[in-house]
Amino acid sequence: MYQPPHFRETDLDIQHALIRENPLGLLISSGSDGPVANSIPFYLNAGLSPKGTLQAHVAKANPQWRDIASGAPVLVVFQGVNSYVTPSWYETKQETGKVVPTWNYAIVQARGPARVIEDAAWLRTQIEALTRSQEGQRAAPWAVDDAPADFIASQIKGIIGIEIEIAEIDGKWKVSQNRPEADRKGVVHGLEDNSGATGTAEMAELVRRYGKLD
Repeated sequence: MYQPPHFRETDLDIQHALIRENPLGLLISSGSDGPVANSIPFYLNAGLSPKGTLQAHVAKANPQWRDIASGAPVLVVFQGVNSYVTPSWYETKQETGKVVPTWNYAIVQARGPARVIEDAAWLRTQIEALTRSQEGQRAAPWAVDDAPADFIASQIKGIIGIEIEIAEIDGKWKVSQNRPEADRKGVVHGLEDNSGATGTAEMAELVRRYGKLD
C-alpha cells in the first residue's frame, strides 16, 4: 500500500479497533487463474499472536480456500469510514484556486501465514465468537444455540475455516493532514454541514483529531 508518512497509523489498538468496527474484510489471494478476492466477515482474536489473529470461514464450494491450503499468500483489506472531499471546502480555493477534489479514508491491510481448518469444534467456536461480536449490543441478542443443534451441525459441514496470524499490519488514515489548517477546518465544517450523508460525521471527527483542531 502506498504510504506517505503523514498518513501512516501505526498504533495497533487503533488498527484493531477499525477491524472490529468494520469486520467485513476483502480476502485477497493468488490462484492458478490469477488474483481472487472475496468479502468475508472476520473475527479478530487479539490474544493469539502479537499482532492479532484473524479467523473466518467460507463455503466449501468457494475455491479460494483450496488456493490458501496450497500455500497462497493472503492479504486482507478492512475499509473504514470514507468521504469525498470537494475543493469548495478549502480556504485555498478562495486564495489561489489551485485545488482539486480528493477522497478521505481510513483503511487497514493485514498479511500473514494462513491455514485452512476443517475441525467442527473450531468452526463452532469461530461462528459463536463472530456472532457474539455482532449481536452483543442488541437488546435480545441471537445466539447460535437458538437454532436447532442438527441444523447448525449441517451448516458447519458446509464451511471451511481460515485462520491468519497477522505478520504485517498497515494502517492508513488519509484525513486531510496534508492540508493547511484553514483547509482542514473547512473540511470539518463542510462534512458537518453534510452530516446526513453516510460516514461524514465520523470523518469530520477524524479530520479534527488528526488535524489537531480545537
